Amino acid sequence: MIKKNNQHVIPHKKKWAVRGKGNTRNTAIKSIKDEAIKTARRIAMNQKSELIIHGKDDKIKDKDSFGNDPFSEER
Repeated sequence: MIKKNNQHVIPHKKKWAVRGKGNTRNTAIKSIKDEAIKTARRIAMNQKSELIIHGKDDKIKDKDSFGNDPFSEER
């Protein structure tokens, strides 16, 4: 089983950070949330993992999957 390194966009002081799940260090810090999302999306697509976007309150606001998503198949 492949361990997925989901990418989180999280608040970081007055900026936004990109951090892989389980990592203690940030991959990137951006001033603008949209820039952090673009960076995290590119990483998640490359790693076939999930993008998880948090709000300023640190609660999950949105998710996007770039891996094996069973709901993306036609029925």
